[in-house]
Amino acid sequence: MNRTTCSSSLRFSRFLLAGVLLALLFTAGCKVSKDDGQKVRDLEFTVAADSEVPAELKQIITEKTAQPFKLTFSDEQNLYIVVGYGSQSTGGYSIAVNALYLTSNSIVIDTELLGPAKGENPAPETSYPYVVVKTENLENPVIFQ
Repeated sequence: MNRTTCSSSLRFSRFLLAGVLLALLFTAGCKVSKDDGQKVRDLEFTVAADSEVPAELKQIITEKTAQPFKLTFSDEQNLYIVVGYGSQSTGGYSIAVNALYLTSNSIVIDTELLGPAKGENPAPETSYPYVVVKTENLENPVIFQ
């Protein structure tokens, strides 16, 4: 290597190092926001009746009911949060919505599958329990618990 090539290479390395250090300096003041899971407020919701569920969402649910699933769907006015528990050997199941709340960065939903009550004689047919929760249309991601 001749002297000119080494000098140019050294200048480029110094320039590259200065750029990296400058980038680190600018990003050092940035804080990555993390969702601490603390509830900001409860969200008002309704369990949507079949007649309130948009046709496109009904179609998606129909395709997914055989397996457990979790999904969200929004239109211009509402956010629909759907939790399905897949195929169950009998009828008589229900789903409790234990919590729906907003954190600083997300929406948290907690649901629970409730089996047939003791002494109840459930229908012997396979069932596919799911719940459609309708709430305000927020842009936050949904965390399913």
